[in-house]
Amino acid sequence: MELPDISVNKVYRQETFCLLQDYRDSSTCFRRILFAYCQTCPDYSIIKQTRQQGGTNVIQKQKNILQTLNSLNLFALTLAGVINACGVTMFLAPVKLFDSGISGTSMLISQQTPGWCSLSLILLLLNIPIFLYGYKKQGASFTAYSLYAVFVYSVTAWLITDIFPVDVTIASPLAEQDLFLCAIFGGIISGCGSGLTVRFGGAIDGVDIIGVMFAKKLGLSLGSFVMLYNIILYVICGIVLGSWILPLYSIVTYAAASKTIDFCVEGFDRSKAAFIITTKPQEICKALSDTFENGITTLSARGYYSDSEKTLIYFVVNRFQISRMKTLVHTHDPKAYIAI
Repeated sequence: MELPDISVNKVYRQETFCLLQDYRDSSTCFRRILFAYCQTCPDYSIIKQTRQQGGTNVIQKQKNILQTLNSLNLFALTLAGVINACGVTMFLAPVKLFDSGISGTSMLISQQTPGWCSLSLILLLLNIPIFLYGYKKQGASFTAYSLYAVFVYSVTAWLITDIFPVDVTIASPLAEQDLFLCAIFGGIISGCGSGLTVRFGGAIDGVDIIGVMFAKKLGLSLGSFVMLYNIILYVICGIVLGSWILPLYSIVTYAAASKTIDFCVEGFDRSKAAFIITTKPQEICKALSDTFENGITTLSARGYYSDSEKTLIYFVVNRFQISRMKTLVHTHDPKAYIAI
């Protein structure tokens, strides 16, 4: 077999190398001839080196991801997964109430499928593909934290339902069959777990990832998308069960969990921005600085109607300090306007 001049036909050399990769089922003799020929090409060593560097880059990326993970965050996510599993399996699932998001969807599916299709298995099957799909938008560390939290949540749920000597089949071991208590405490406890997960860099429910990817396309905010998803979920639950009592109590669970998540993520002393328009900036700024010891920003302003010079004071306080701040400002300037 006559081969073309390898020093001239560069394109042919590259195509021949591709043939070696494509025709792996060809005869051994033919593949050996192609391989020997490609090795004589100057480009062969370059291609081989590029592939080796590609493998090295993948390994390096994996190492970089592991280096970004924080041991404190992992500990908090472990605790969050355990807390979330306790809230769901010990309060909600025994009385057939539903959590929100993908967790609630998993609970509905587990109730309508055979016993081998457990809640923990469905949680993994639904959440993992969603987090992997959202990897490019959320980043490596977020995805790793989220997958770890979902794994801890699923394993703990499996331990509580199948391994530990706790009967969670027909009633809550703590609230028995009281739907209201189960809804309230199940929502608070599971919300605490979800909030801790968000606070420490992850997410324990894939519905947030779905919201990030599709909310803007639908013209909705993330919160509105999640609420719409849960409304549809509870409507489906009511249709499937043929009763609206459990879905309605599940809405109570969702409300309790949402408020708990807000407290865990933002804290009990959430910051509030105060805009103060006054003609006595020096006195007010001094009083605020001495009392709260916070930074203050002032801007020159002019009233449209009065056309008079005023000062806009920007001041940040937590919600427990708002009343005291208003009293202090109006003590020095009764006509000052305050917007929170």
